[in-house]
Amino acid sequence: MQIKEDDLTGSDILELLYEHLCNMHELSPPESVHALDLEQLKRQDITFWTAWDNGVLMGFGALKELDPWHGEIKSMRTPSNRRRHGVGRLLLQHIIAVAQQRGYRLLSLETGSQPGFEPARTLYESHGFTYTGPFAEYAEDPHSRFMQLRLSRGGPAVDKDADRLQQRLE
Repeated sequence: MQIKEDDLTGSDILELLYEHLCNMHELSPPESVHALDLEQLKRQDITFWTAWDNGVLMGFGALKELDPWHGEIKSMRTPSNRRRHGVGRLLLQHIIAVAQQRGYRLLSLETGSQPGFEPARTLYESHGFTYTGPFAEYAEDPHSRFMQLRLSRGGPAVDKDADRLQQRLE
């Protein structure tokens, strides 16, 4: 599997982004949907990655710089027919590693509180994310859960897990 920085121009990516946005609007009321659309994901403060396996799009994720010490995970998505294969885990580990390389001390995210978001919350918890209150521009919302991961230069021990998972997928 290959994770690469992407410019969001491929039709596969646009289709998956459409699936993502539709699903977010199915699961949450409009005022509680914080998923970014195509133009928002192309902003300078956001880095967007895609995961590919033999030319097949397996997922995407993004990292937004809130300030030089704080990043936010945005728009993590795996196609519904490719879930439960470790792609989300690899993308998350990649984003955490990049955040560490950039010198971030805190990595935050917003996800839904509804049952459909439970797999995502479990994934984040398994990587050391803890629940917190709203951050940046967010406000309290019964449909949102806010999580954070404190980073250090050494950071969480995710690299060995990522290597093992990558080998399993190959």
